[in-house]
Amino acid sequence: MRSDGSPKAPLALKFAAVGGLLFLQLPILLIFVYAFTTEDRSFQWPPPGLTTRWLFETWDRQDVWAALGLSLRVATIATLLAMILGTCCAAALSRAKFFGRDGITLLVVLPIALPGIVTGIALRSAFGLLEIPFSFWTIVLGHATFCIVVVYNNAVARFRRMSPSLVEASYDLGADGFQTFRHVVLPNLATALLAGGMLAFALSFDEVIVTTFTAGQQQTLPIWMLEELIRPRERPVTNVVAMAVVLVTFLPILAAYYWTARGEDIAGTGK
Repeated sequence: MRSDGSPKAPLALKFAAVGGLLFLQLPILLIFVYAFTTEDRSFQWPPPGLTTRWLFETWDRQDVWAALGLSLRVATIATLLAMILGTCCAAALSRAKFFGRDGITLLVVLPIALPGIVTGIALRSAFGLLEIPFSFWTIVLGHATFCIVVVYNNAVARFRRMSPSLVEASYDLGADGFQTFRHVVLPNLATALLAGGMLAFALSFDEVIVTTFTAGQQQTLPIWMLEELIRPRERPVTNVVAMAVVLVTFLPILAAYYWTARGEDIAGTGK
């Protein structure tokens, strides 16, 4: 027993947890090592030497910057759309009871439950049927389909934990709908929306499958990496970019976890 009275985990369970973490994280750590290898075309272990040359090579690659800029723009706009639409869906489905609500809930979460290739084919067929040319906005719409689900899941959980008496008290005190949303609902949703937005941004930033079907000739950063791996020129440059992608996606996920943990106590739950 620990000092706080909680039981200690069995030794075998600790070893299993460590083994699971190593299995998941060792391949990612190898990317960081190969980003500094002196060999430019093959993967040798151990690396013949280490160098920072590839960091400067990557910095000077204009194609990398172009792909990075496109990925950041797509992820930003897709996240904004997801936060607006996901919050509206969560508000409607968590507060109102009507016939077919469960079916609509299933339809909202379906895009992230389906394999990415199914979503990609469906979007490509829809764009073709509507004669919409592939562009920046087709990528944004494709990413928004699954980003909405991430925001929705966070928002609907927070709506269900927020006391309805807070909204009722706001109306009783003379506030209108907008004032109630701004001063009562939004402060309670803030951390959930922030966490959902960060997760949506991370998912959009490194999305490959849906982007492949909706991008046309454009290259987001993950698509650029995929093509570089198929036709390698300087593999360490690809590893440097992969290392940057890991860092860019890890920080929002870490922040989302932090903000979600902070939001466990919701105002009004005890009133």
